[in-house]
Amino acid sequence: MKKVLFFALILCLMAGTAVSAGTIKIGLMAPITGAWASEGQDMQQIVELLAEEINAAGGINGQKIEILTEDDGGDPRTAALAAQRLSTQGIVAVIGTYGSAVTEASQGIYDEAGLIQVANGSTAIRLSEKGLKYFMRTCPRDDEQGLVAFKTLKSGGYKSIAILHDNSSYAKGLADEAKALLEKDGANIVFYDALTPKENDYSAILTKMKAAKPDVVFFTGYYGEAGLLLRQKMEMNWNVPFLGGDATNNPDLVKIAGNDAAAGFMFLSPPVPQDLDSQEAKAFMTAYKKKYNAEPGSVWAVLSGDGLRVVAEAIKATGSTEQDKLVAYLKTKMDNFPGLTGQISFNDKGDRVGDLYRVYKVDNNGKFIMQ
Repeated sequence: MKKVLFFALILCLMAGTAVSAGTIKIGLMAPITGAWASEGQDMQQIVELLAEEINAAGGINGQKIEILTEDDGGDPRTAALAAQRLSTQGIVAVIGTYGSAVTEASQGIYDEAGLIQVANGSTAIRLSEKGLKYFMRTCPRDDEQGLVAFKTLKSGGYKSIAILHDNSSYAKGLADEAKALLEKDGANIVFYDALTPKENDYSAILTKMKAAKPDVVFFTGYYGEAGLLLRQKMEMNWNVPFLGGDATNNPDLVKIAGNDAAAGFMFLSPPVPQDLDSQEAKAFMTAYKKKYNAEPGSVWAVLSGDGLRVVAEAIKATGSTEQDKLVAYLKTKMDNFPGLTGQISFNDKGDRVGDLYRVYKVDNNGKFIMQ
């Protein structure tokens, strides 16, 4: 009997060391591996840096933050498993993820578990049209982006337009939004089709698009495919201008395409990290460079930092980790919170309020220049 009691005591002690007493656990779901690993790794570094800063300043209401990270691999199937794991770990909220289809695979799991999810790189309209109580995002929606795409293409004076997507929730949603606005305005859409993501050769669809003789191509997919398209269209001596959606905003686009092929490429995006000019953003950029000896590659990763900061502010303001109190504060009482990417407020759907989009152009040195 004494042995049983002894082992029971040991197990209790072991369990006690496995859980950090008094911490506020916040989950991070990100593509640490896979095609979007550069985004996920930046997300992890940013969230961990900001958590360290909060903890060094005394934590939230005297409690320190503990970040629990799960890799979703940029894949909906992996994301569902990652969400299930996180939802059993006693977290208050989850930050992430990047990719609308990946977020869509996880948002129902979090909502059913009663966990706030603050997505950072998932702009598909339908994500916030489902009426999920606990879903929020610090990034804008594709209807906002579609309107900016329409205005950009119209102001460019293009007569015939090709639209290419990849059939993902994000890319097709943006393509459809832009197409509807353009056609309503009388634009001539000469090509509308999808490519298959993660292939190595897009010469066939480029040839098909070229035959349609567009004045411009609007590509709504991700930076990996955009880089290949730019390189391969240069190889076939096709000089048509390309406009990309916000998922093409990543330095790896230039690495894949090469400086010559990327030069002149335009894309829509919230301001890139180097163009963020608030006091909070400047302090963050200085701290990030000091810790990692680099700059964050993409604004989408910075938006994950905003996700952590708004959750921390809600916990501080309410003095609670109760989900309903936190989500009510975020949706009804958070007003122009000074985020890294600008002032942040949310509507009752959990969408960020305000216009973030800008137009960028890649220069001859591969730098992203705001227009």
